[in-house]
Amino acid sequence: MKSNKVVLITGGSQGIGADIAKTLATNNYNVILNYNKSEEQAKKIQSELAEKNINIEIFKADVSNHMEVTKLINFCINKYHKIDVLINNAGISQTKLFTDISDLEWNHMIQTNLTSAFYTIKDTLPSMIHNKFGCIINISSIWGLVGSSCEVHYSVSKAGLDAMTKSLAKELGPSNIRVNSIAPGIINTNMNKNLSESDIQDITQEIPLGTIGNPQSITKCVQWLIEDDYTTGQIISVNGGWVIT
Repeated sequence: MKSNKVVLITGGSQGIGADIAKTLATNNYNVILNYNKSEEQAKKIQSELAEKNINIEIFKADVSNHMEVTKLINFCINKYHKIDVLINNAGISQTKLFTDISDLEWNHMIQTNLTSAFYTIKDTLPSMIHNKFGCIINISSIWGLVGSSCEVHYSVSKAGLDAMTKSLAKELGPSNIRVNSIAPGIINTNMNKNLSESDIQDITQEIPLGTIGNPQSITKCVQWLIEDDYTTGQIISVNGGWVIT
């Protein structure tokens, strides 16, 4: 039986986003998977689910571009007449000395990781406010909490996302719209493919639970936040104890 909840996931074709999309679709949510450059992966997820008689929608949009975001949100509203859950997962990372970051790289990082969430939330809110219901989940990072050397622009973008989360939770609470962030630690995805086996081993030794994370751990937190009714304005860090604040 299909759930009546409609979930939009940005950057949903790979890694954490892909696991969230597949899990929620399997658990009877109406899923719209947004992608930008990874069309092949998005279509593969759609096909794999279709083989199980599970249908999801996929939609290409660069969420750092407001006009494309508006088209994405309009597609969702026209298809389902509402958006119950917005998961801002789209993002990029880069490791670079602060003194070597160009203006273009700085602006691209902020636009992709932070401004995109401003666009998606802004365009989704009229529907949520009208329905007096909504759940917004921003996928942040532990580096937004504590900062990271050689990832200043990435850390700033995620810290901004967390600040947006807290502020919006206060502003939107009276409309019964909850806003939370999930701040993963190191997760086994392509975003960390630049790390060597030795790097992973060194990091693992610093993690109290003794292992790096998997996308499924983030997905479980997403599922809980969707079904919960009293948690808002929180930055929930899923990191195996690597960072405790």
